[in-house]
Amino acid sequence: MNFYVRRFNLYLLLVLVAVSAGACQSHKKKTDKVGAIRIHMESPVPMPGKTEPIKLPRSQPVVIQIDEDPTVTEQNLIAATLLETPGGGYSIRVKFDETGSWMIEQATAGNPGKHLVIFAQWGETVAEGRWLAAPLITHRIADGVVTFTPDASREEASHLVEGLNHTAKLINTKQD
Repeated sequence: MNFYVRRFNLYLLLVLVAVSAGACQSHKKKTDKVGAIRIHMESPVPMPGKTEPIKLPRSQPVVIQIDEDPTVTEQNLIAATLLETPGGGYSIRVKFDETGSWMIEQATAGNPGKHLVIFAQWGETVAEGRWLAAPLITHRIADGVVTFTPDASREEASHLVEGLNHTAKLINTKQD
C-alpha cells in the first residue's frame, strides 16, 4: 500500500510540474512581445538617397515623400498607451524621453503643415511592420508626446502598445 501512495505522490508531483511549466511558458509568451516605432518627417521634395515615397493609409493610399532617416525611434521611448476616443474609436499615445522630446520639438517647430509619418513593428519578433499614420503638424510638440490614430485594428493597436512598453522597459533596464 505504501508503494502506491508514493507512486501517486510522484504522479501528482509530475502533473504539478507540468502545469506550472505550462503556466510559465504562457506567461513568457505574453511578455515576449516586442514593438518598434519610427517617426519620420515628411520631405517637401524628393532627393535620391535621402527620401523615399510611402503609401498611407492602406485603403485609398496617398503617396507621401519622407526622409529616410527617422526623427525618433523606440530607443527614446518611455511608454505607449492605447486611448479610447469619443465615438468608439481609439488612438495611440507615445511618450518619449528628454532626447526624443527635443528631437520631436525641433521637427515640429520648424515644419508646420507637414506630416509626422509613423512606421511600427510588433509581435513575437519585429520582422514585419507597416506605416500606421501620418498626423499633420499643427503646432510645436514640446512635451514629447505624440498621439495618433493608427491604420490598424484595435487588436493590432493593443499588441503594438504592449510590445512598445515591453521594448521600452528592456531598453531602460539596459541603460540603467
